[in-house]
Amino acid sequence: MTEQAIDTTTVQLSQDGVQVAAYLAQPKSPGTYPGIVVLQEIFGVNVHIREVTERIAKLGYVAIAPALFQRQAPGFETGYTAKDIETGRGYAMQTQASQLLSDIQSAIDYLKSLPQVKKDGFGTIGFCFGGHVAYLAATLPDIKATASFYGAGITTRTFGGGDPTVTRTPEIKGTLYAFFGTEDGSIPMEQVDQIEAELEKYNIPHRVFRYDGADHGFFCDHRASYNPQAAADAWEQAKQLFGQLI
Repeated sequence: MTEQAIDTTTVQLSQDGVQVAAYLAQPKSPGTYPGIVVLQEIFGVNVHIREVTERIAKLGYVAIAPALFQRQAPGFETGYTAKDIETGRGYAMQTQASQLLSDIQSAIDYLKSLPQVKKDGFGTIGFCFGGHVAYLAATLPDIKATASFYGAGITTRTFGGGDPTVTRTPEIKGTLYAFFGTEDGSIPMEQVDQIEAELEKYNIPHRVFRYDGADHGFFCDHRASYNPQAAADAWEQAKQLFGQLI
């Protein structure tokens, strides 16, 4: 597939009286394209998330990455040091499930307002914190394809407190692919098995991928845990998933 030339910009989403910044990437060529919402790690809409957003746009999608920490830390983005991780986790702990869903719906509504975006089903892709958020966002009616990368805590908690996100599995409306590394210390394989069991129990179209030897963050080529083989396979699987939206 030939990569498309793209345009990128930052837009503002207005939701609940809050202005949420979002990074937008889209093909230059005229046409109608599916929309994909990209959900950040705890490090903000940083270089890696912007690069993922651009990669998706080059495949022929309109991709948008809302700043999910806008309420806690407007403009926040950082690297991958121990201090960065501590700071990002602190902001993630302050998020609320209802606000996250509201911000993602705001991003979807923005995409719907663009004449070049198809209106009959959207995708999400999320990593780390965003991988968990993607599982939550899969419950939104507009979401037809979800790629959740190493989302920690899906079986044990939700954002802002309450029943774990996995208990909302019956609400998932579309297809969900989940990607995990077997060496990920933050996500025991027993939790991955539990997620898969819930998806099967409620007949949610899904696939769960377990990559031997891969650690948390294996998709991010800016991190020491980057695993090129696992990342390449996961990207091909995600492309196949989002191909359902075309």
